[in-house]
Amino acid sequence: MAGVLVCVSANHRTASFAVLERLSAAHPDPTAHLADAGVRGAVVVATCNRHESYLDVDAESEADVEAAVETALGRLAGPAGLTTHDLRAKARVMTSSRVAAHLFAVASGLDSVVVGEDEIAGQVRRALSDAREAGATTGALERLFQMASTTSRGVKNTTGINAAGRSMVRLALDLAESRIPEWARARVLIIGTGAYARTTLAALRERGVAAVDVSSPSGREQMFASREGVRPVGAAELPAALGRADLIITSTNVPALDAERLAPARGTDARALLVIDLGLPSNVAKDVTTVPGVDLLDLETISRHAPVAELNASAQAHDLVAAAAREYETRTAAETAGPAIVAYRGHIEELLDAEIARARERGEHSEDVERALRHFAGVLVHSPTARARDLAAQGRLPELTDALGTLYGLHVPPHDENTLGVTYRRIG
Repeated sequence: MAGVLVCVSANHRTASFAVLERLSAAHPDPTAHLADAGVRGAVVVATCNRHESYLDVDAESEADVEAAVETALGRLAGPAGLTTHDLRAKARVMTSSRVAAHLFAVASGLDSVVVGEDEIAGQVRRALSDAREAGATTGALERLFQMASTTSRGVKNTTGINAAGRSMVRLALDLAESRIPEWARARVLIIGTGAYARTTLAALRERGVAAVDVSSPSGREQMFASREGVRPVGAAELPAALGRADLIITSTNVPALDAERLAPARGTDARALLVIDLGLPSNVAKDVTTVPGVDLLDLETISRHAPVAELNASAQAHDLVAAAAREYETRTAAETAGPAIVAYRGHIEELLDAEIARARERGEHSEDVERALRHFAGVLVHSPTARARDLAAQGRLPELTDALGTLYGLHVPPHDENTLGVTYRRIG
């Protein structure tokens, strides 16, 4: 059966942050998709502004693809408390060539809330790594994601679109400028110690912040603090840290703060406190704004202030992504010639081995004769092999297989993604 790539994408362009939050809270292990008929591989990319399932699906027809999409939508929608119909209206479904173009743009930061953001490339790499560790990848998905990472590096190195260090946290801090009169004297509490915490700390230090506390719901604050040179805050010390902070930034995967927890820590102190919630699902309950002096800046609010993508994205970056997608499609199409090439080379190998055997029987065999025959066979197969890949890349694979059947009586098995990379004995 033929392998078809499918992407089901709910992101900041297609769905509200409330929907993305529900999908994130019900985040499926990529292996969950493998239980569905026809799905042989899956990678899930889940970030603060997108939830995307990339699937490698066995499909003989468009109906098979549509059935796989419907099943995937159902698997994602159910745990999130959505109907399949609702999710389809809030998601974008892509197949075949559109999948590569989309992922390459995502990995390069061109489809982000903040165009050119730094973090997404690493998140895409980690998604592949997680799927690989779970045994959920296939050759097609590996190549797709590896080329996405290669494209991302090329865009970054060539266009400088990431040079400004764009990210959600930097945009959030830009929005916080009016609330923080003097960054060097600000007292900041970071809740969460994941990859985003390091980005947050770097952005704070760029602004001159020196007093940074860090707390971790999972208890990893000591390790993070030792590595990054900040002050660790354990559970017992957290109320005091909440009370002295001018700015609290959360980025974790569990609820971290609400009015019931914040109000006692603040006491009668009504000075200004800004809470920035970068978590998805949300880390901070909206009721914190009922505490005197407290304002909340969440992902939905931040995204409304993001620069317009069309005005900020480099045209060169888009051109590079488009070129990479075309190259990927050409390579992928060329690889479908594999079974035909193997069949043709196998046929020549059989003829070669038979001729060498006859030479031995006639007493005419020598190393020089065999070397000459093998060299001739290698020359013979070289041009047809290259031409076979060209024809496949042009979508003319049926012509190739028909020709091999007509000329040599060869049966070419269907292209199977799982056998790509099969080797054959050198005959030249």
